[in-house]
Amino acid sequence: MTDRTTYETRRGEGGETHQVTGASAGKQGHGTLTSNQGIPVSDNQNSLKSGRRGPTLLEDFVLREKIFHFDHERIPERIVHARGSAAHGYFELTHSLSDVTSADLFQRVGDKVPVFVRFSTVAGGAGSVDTPRDVRGFAVKFYTREGNWDLVGNNIPVFFIQDAIKFPDLIHAVKMEADRAFPQAASAHGTFWDFVSLMPETTHMLMWAMSDRAIPRSLRTMQGFGIHTFRFVNSEGKSTFVKFHWTPKLGVQSTVWDEALKLQSADNDFHRRDLWEAIASGNFPEWELGVQLFDEEFAASLPYDVLDATKIIPEELLPVKPVGRLVLDRNPDNFFAETEQVAYCPANIVPGIDFTNDPLLQGRLFSYLDTQKSRLGTANFHQLPINAPKCPMHNFQRDGMMQMVVPKGRANYEPNSLDQANEESGPRECPATGFRSFERQTGKEEQGDKLRVRAELFADHYSQARLFWKSLTASEQAHVASAFVFELSKVEFQHVPPRMIANLLNVDKRLGERVAEGLGIDLPDANPCAREPLELEPSPALSIQKNMLETLEGRKIGILIADGTDAAMLDQVTAAVRAAGATAFLVAPKVGSVKLSSGEAIAADGQLAGSPSVLFDALAILLDEKATKKMLSEAAAIQWVMDGFGHLKAIGHTQASLPLLQKAGIEPDEGITGLDAHFLKAAAKRFWEREPKLRSLA
Repeated sequence: MTDRTTYETRRGEGGETHQVTGASAGKQGHGTLTSNQGIPVSDNQNSLKSGRRGPTLLEDFVLREKIFHFDHERIPERIVHARGSAAHGYFELTHSLSDVTSADLFQRVGDKVPVFVRFSTVAGGAGSVDTPRDVRGFAVKFYTREGNWDLVGNNIPVFFIQDAIKFPDLIHAVKMEADRAFPQAASAHGTFWDFVSLMPETTHMLMWAMSDRAIPRSLRTMQGFGIHTFRFVNSEGKSTFVKFHWTPKLGVQSTVWDEALKLQSADNDFHRRDLWEAIASGNFPEWELGVQLFDEEFAASLPYDVLDATKIIPEELLPVKPVGRLVLDRNPDNFFAETEQVAYCPANIVPGIDFTNDPLLQGRLFSYLDTQKSRLGTANFHQLPINAPKCPMHNFQRDGMMQMVVPKGRANYEPNSLDQANEESGPRECPATGFRSFERQTGKEEQGDKLRVRAELFADHYSQARLFWKSLTASEQAHVASAFVFELSKVEFQHVPPRMIANLLNVDKRLGERVAEGLGIDLPDANPCAREPLELEPSPALSIQKNMLETLEGRKIGILIADGTDAAMLDQVTAAVRAAGATAFLVAPKVGSVKLSSGEAIAADGQLAGSPSVLFDALAILLDEKATKKMLSEAAAIQWVMDGFGHLKAIGHTQASLPLLQKAGIEPDEGITGLDAHFLKAAAKRFWEREPKLRSLA
């Protein structure tokens, strides 16, 4: 550790003396350290004192400024989506949408638009972990030629509630409980389930939240959705409804529940680290943007309301049209300045995109703008570099706290008749290119008396929840039922679980029975339905397992080695893994030096005790007989293998390492292979059929 105390006194050319600290003596800095006012600082390690052991002097402006800034360098965290990770990138148009929208970014194939994308959990605070069961935010800021467009969505295409007036109640219920401030980042507690069991409209979203969608393997393997129905408006003023979908290039991947729990202890920053390292290594995450386009006539033909945020339009009924790709290729330079200060707002749209009357969306248009003032302290938050548009910005808004630009011109009002030639009059509106809200004939349901009501079709709370359930594999259904059992087992209010099960019985009778059996309680009667559920056709697109890509691209393979590992085999396995687009991560009992069979000593990437198998997508064990014998008494090695098997991952192994697998209780199946081509094929998937042999599911 460097000695920071003053150790030398030097005399300057004018006879004055000054102190030199151990950290700076004899070294030439990259630049001169200054105060925030640009004043050069001579000593940043010692406060100004009256004598060597005297009191610190109030006149020490360097100390006062440094402490003052430190005391105020935190801002209020977001109420929701506080825990986030982000990256820079671009959106590239691959299919023109000029026929349905005048938005500039959707006109010319090949055009690229800079973006900043933030992923987040919802319930936890900024210091919570990455991998709880939770909805994930998926917010994209497009810096277009016509201004910023913020597409602020989630990794689930529906939401808990239909009307924004219920949003404060939802968040108060799901956040840590008001009197005890726990649990953090979890929905498995009494107030949440008390609320949702009283709100049948939450049922569809609960099915998604209890599914594997809520425990993603990586931010890079999540879908994203705009949730609401928006409008495209073309150059002729014609409107087309649109729903937005992001699909990851690597396919959708999830964890299993036990794996998600163990990831929280293995690496609190697992998702954040994975995103950062992927970009830093050049494995740029990529998504395809797709749109569902439809008109008023199609919307009217559906048995549900497209303005209801708890509903989807199945892809089999209305295919998703690919229109572009999103690539994240640069990590933030500073987490606070960019990831923390970025301010998204659904009201930020550009000409050619417009809103609908979705009551949840309408409330969000107000809420997001309002909350930024509380977080960022000024109405000028849009001038922060991460929020500022990359196109010219001109208006008559002036002054305000933390004004960061110096507006020119005499006029700060409009209209005015000052000299336009000298630019004293300021900017003017442009009817030809400016944003216009969609003009439509008001229907009978959109005029008349002022009413606090919801549209009739909003009362169907179970049809699409049933659709989701029927679309899943048996394995996924077991995960959903088990998640309900786990969550409701944490609820101390005995009247709440039966009420929730009474809602689930309207989704599927057997689902309700399985949850009741898992909790060991009597089966209640089904709750009455405000609107009788419909039998909709299953949508295979909603299943993760039915659509998983069997690929190693973007995945990480843990390779266990030790002294005596066959050097040629290690080279062969790592080369094959990398050729398949995956990362090879070497794990050893000691990281410093592993002596291979060739006599070569290499360093491992991680220590066995600190690199549990939950961090990897598949495992390879390259041990000889001597190393295996040592590992048989090493708990970390046995757990490494046991967890990999329990989390349904492929395990490739040498014949010599077989005793380690046997001690870990591994039963051979298609996912347990040698270290040949069969391993690479197995490593590209999970073995869901293994699960019933390993754990009890509802």
